[in-house]
Amino acid sequence: MSEPSAERIRLLSLVDIFEPLSGEEIERLDGRLPDRHVESGEIFYGPQDLSERLFILQKGKARIFRTAPDGREFTLAVVESGTVFGEMALAGLQPEGAYAQAVEPSMVSTILKEDLEQLVLEKPEVGLQIMRVLSERLRRQESRLEDATMKDVHARLAGIILLLVESEGVRSGTGYKIPVHYTHERLGTMIGANRVAVTRAFGLLQDKGVVELRRRLIHVTDIEALKRSAAYGDAQEAR
Repeated sequence: MSEPSAERIRLLSLVDIFEPLSGEEIERLDGRLPDRHVESGEIFYGPQDLSERLFILQKGKARIFRTAPDGREFTLAVVESGTVFGEMALAGLQPEGAYAQAVEPSMVSTILKEDLEQLVLEKPEVGLQIMRVLSERLRRQESRLEDATMKDVHARLAGIILLLVESEGVRSGTGYKIPVHYTHERLGTMIGANRVAVTRAFGLLQDKGVVELRRRLIHVTDIEALKRSAAYGDAQEAR
């Protein structure tokens, strides 16, 4: 087995829905999954893509977002290598206006719906795993969409920082560090707010001792307070 192929199989073995598969089964599956290399910032999936397929992020990082009628973008999820997404389309539940964009150079594989259905017939445990993943994604997506419509900028910013901690955060001596530099403008794009509003909201979180900015990286020093801010935003200040 070549080194690149061995690495692909190792990466596929880390994908959550493929956990029930043996090494031999993953090796057979590997030959049926086309790859695509995408550059940072490239949108590789959008509402115009009507094909029923599942995406597997083998390397890199991507964000799933949707657009509002006024053009604002709102991030639903940030996914890293070993993550499956696009399962909403398979279930006929894809949210209108959903896009997938590479956050860094990435490699994406796809599996067609009919191939996935055949895999589930051969290995029903994969179907059960997909159901668990889909249920959790639906719950998270409903929460994120609620953020977009019901919460103020302060709560939305706390929510996206919390999402980044969950997806890529690294434990540090004082809490968690987000190892990638996110500008206020970029955070604003992710929550549908302008840079000035994000700067003001970030200042509030800093003043409360929830986050710090060290060498341009966000450090979360009080994760519980961040969760409270994400849940209530400025409303908690009025209590």
